Amino acid sequence: MTSERLPEHLPDAVRNHWADTVIPVKLRPYARMARFDRPIGWWLLLLPCWWAATLAAIATAQSLNFLYMALFLIGAVVMRGAGCTYNDILDRKLDASVERTKMRPLASGQVKVWQAVLFTGLLCLIGLAVLLSFNSFTIFTGFASVLLVLIYPLMKRFFWVPQLVLGLAFNWGALVGWTAVTGSLSAAPILLYICGIFWTIGYDTIYALQDIEDDEIVGIKSSARFFGKQVIPSIAGCYLIAILCAAGSFYLAGVSWFSYIGLIGFAAHLGIQTFNIKTDDGATCLKLFRSNRDAGLLLLCGMLLNVFIN
Repeated sequence: MTSERLPEHLPDAVRNHWADTVIPVKLRPYARMARFDRPIGWWLLLLPCWWAATLAAIATAQSLNFLYMALFLIGAVVMRGAGCTYNDILDRKLDASVERTKMRPLASGQVKVWQAVLFTGLLCLIGLAVLLSFNSFTIFTGFASVLLVLIYPLMKRFFWVPQLVLGLAFNWGALVGWTAVTGSLSAAPILLYICGIFWTIGYDTIYALQDIEDDEIVGIKSSARFFGKQVIPSIAGCYLIAILCAAGSFYLAGVSWFSYIGLIGFAAHLGIQTFNIKTDDGATCLKLFRSNRDAGLLLLCGMLLNVFIN
């Protein structure tokens, strides 16, 4: 590990996070590789799982399974950490060329590649233990996402909208969450999955606006570059598709009006985000990107009211 003094935090990390203040200094680079100091990522991975598990409980008139919800939380944190570390292994040279990412642990030499590989393996083992806690169909569904996870970090090298592949991978939990409760799949979770995909393209395009100049220099492709001057209408279009797919999923699952109230809140939040985008203001883009946790929680809260009151 390099003897260079560690930065107090990375540019897009939460200030004064426990990963930068509480854990031993020698372990902090690993916490940063796993993005523990940027919890928005695991929230965005977790929420489709919670949406689908809650929607399945509504559709099948079951009680909410809190054990499953807790397992999804653990799985989201560790698998997001594993995915980010794997991404950093592949992108360590590219990251060194981008201002926002040049001090990431691998790009800056704070962690060696073999150490990152071992760390990824440890996180994957924890994730595997979580997955094996579910029924066989859910285990199969979970394993079916592996290829998407493996290819996503490579997409920005040759595919103009890598956010689409991120959406396919990041929202797989919508399928896993539903199958954990029902042991099968149907049109409702598939529509919810599509909702998540377009939601992800929208919010990750906002995130990509932070790096658009550096991406052009080093040749990294992104939806922010692809959409160009039409980036804000394109984000709005992605969000509109997400809202419509969520509404279709709710209709098929037979939800009550409580869930639709949550959907209205979700839609309003996405509309406010779109209105406030400033393509040349990285701080605003980061703030709007992070606010998607609250958007996703609004959608969830409506479904939770549906479960507990109806």
